[in-house]
Amino acid sequence: MIRVLVAEDELPMLQGLKDNLEFEGYEVDTATNGADALKKLMTNRFHVALLDVMMPELSGFDVCKQARAKGNKTPVIMLTAKAEEIDKVLGLELGADDYITKPFSLRELLARIRAILRRSGAESVTTDKEIHQIGRLLVNFSAYIASIDGVEIKLSYKEFEILHYLHTHKNETVDRDELLDEIWGTDYQPTSRTIDNFILKLRQKVEADPNDPKIILTVHGIGYKMVL
Repeated sequence: MIRVLVAEDELPMLQGLKDNLEFEGYEVDTATNGADALKKLMTNRFHVALLDVMMPELSGFDVCKQARAKGNKTPVIMLTAKAEEIDKVLGLELGADDYITKPFSLRELLARIRAILRRSGAESVTTDKEIHQIGRLLVNFSAYIASIDGVEIKLSYKEFEILHYLHTHKNETVDRDELLDEIWGTDYQPTSRTIDNFILKLRQKVEADPNDPKIILTVHGIGYKMVL
């Protein structure tokens, strides 16, 4: 069982993270302040720790710094509302392994957790059930890995998300606005041209002939359809 420590002083956020991580199969322990987080981190074994930066008693930065000074090597992901580059650099220099800025999507957080678990050897990268053939592309959505003829292909996070959503709704027409809302959220709306560019990039990787697509089709006036 993969064990995760979540340290967050905002109770709705803490409960939401706990519920979602447990739903994904992780065992979760929680802390609502930095001192409690440090104590649990030093007296229990966790595979990864999520530390909010702004917490009572000790900040996430202080927790990470003190844990590292005492020899604790638990992988750490910093959670923060701060977006300044200097804060990210500080967190990483203090020993954090990754940094995610609020608000973030659950899928992005899970992807970062899985990436850390893969690097630490705590989680197997692939299973047959997780691998999907989409045109020329073999995709493992859980591990965020894609390949063509055994060669790994780099896809951006948004490319994975769009591909995953279309695959989840394969053989169905997906409305353009629905896709934009699901991937970018309702608070930020890119232009329709942005999504067109992502579709073009995906076709370069999926289709045998990107100029004559057979997998990711445009449904004029509505959106897109993945045909499998």
